[in-house]
Amino acid sequence: MSNSVVAERYASAMFELAQQQGQTASIQEELKELVSAFRDNKGLGQLLSSPKLSVAKKKEMIADIFKGVNPIVMNTLFVLLDAKRMDEVQNVFDEFHTLANSAAGVAEAKVYSTRPLTELETNSISATFANKIGKQSLRIENIIDPSLIGGIRLQIGNQIYDSSLSAKLDKLQRNLIGS
Repeated sequence: MSNSVVAERYASAMFELAQQQGQTASIQEELKELVSAFRDNKGLGQLLSSPKLSVAKKKEMIADIFKGVNPIVMNTLFVLLDAKRMDEVQNVFDEFHTLANSAAGVAEAKVYSTRPLTELETNSISATFANKIGKQSLRIENIIDPSLIGGIRLQIGNQIYDSSLSAKLDKLQRNLIGS
């Protein structure tokens, strides 16, 4: 989640429009792709922030690069460009995801495991931990981490639930050394 007041304002406006038009979910999916495009191509953000290009040329580039993108997203990009706030683009997209997830009763979670989780395991983890944090469900990203030895480590926001074998062994080691 971003700490930028500017990003929160732009994201709120985009979210309200998306809700009014019933396009929140589709825009959220598009933004995931755009976030990765901006993160993977650092030069794109630098190019769009460059004072050497005119705003009209930058808008033309955005329209060419992101053909087929939802008009709400495209207009948000144009507004950010006009306001010389392209440095906030990722923060705006992140804030939109936070607002959309909150409205849907969903929380983002990372589950670290030694192997890919089955759908049944993912659903079970989602149901169990969503209740603990007061959400309807979790949107889980499964990350493979062989150093866990066994079990899982779950991260929801800044909360970590660690039932991995490596954590239990570390705790046992601390207890043995401490006694």
